Amino acid sequence: MHGSAAMRSQLMVLDRDPGVVGLAGRPLRVVWRDGQGRVRSWVPQLFVRYADGSALLADCPAVPGDGGERARLAAQYVGAACAEAGWIYRRLEPLDAVLAANIRWLAGYRHPRNGGSPERMAAVQEAFREPRPLIEGVRAVGDPMAVWPIVFHALWSGRLTVSLSRPLHERVVAGLGTSAPATDGEV
Repeated sequence: MHGSAAMRSQLMVLDRDPGVVGLAGRPLRVVWRDGQGRVRSWVPQLFVRYADGSALLADCPAVPGDGGERARLAAQYVGAACAEAGWIYRRLEPLDAVLAANIRWLAGYRHPRNGGSPERMAAVQEAFREPRPLIEGVRAVGDPMAVWPIVFHALWSGRLTVSLSRPLHERVVAGLGTSAPATDGEV
């Protein structure tokens, strides 16, 4: 995986997080003088603003670990600058390949148009009130061609939940997610 793919994967994870209210790519350049007086700089890859007002400045390395000498040095200075600003600096490790593939698939259904009508979304959530395989819930709601996009949107938005650490397929068991509004049995 290369750097831009790692950054894209992390952007999708952050976009899916309901606590994130703002994202920016390559938002600033941190400049400092090293121990020999030479001017050095680093451009972190992501800036994240959370609903509680906190902020994260992050890099998304393509391979696990702390990178080369330049990246390690930059992490020290960027981390110190973030601490002064009241932000957090972190190197976000690359995602597991299965998790990245699942997030990438679901991101294709993130647009609200995939959520269907409020009545149809309520029917999808009702179908998964008790955890069951995706295909069973889809068939319980109606025509699979019409229902799958709604189910994938519900998985993206957290209205439904599955383990994303295993390959996503029709027999994966899904249930109501944490952002699923209570329907009190009404659909």
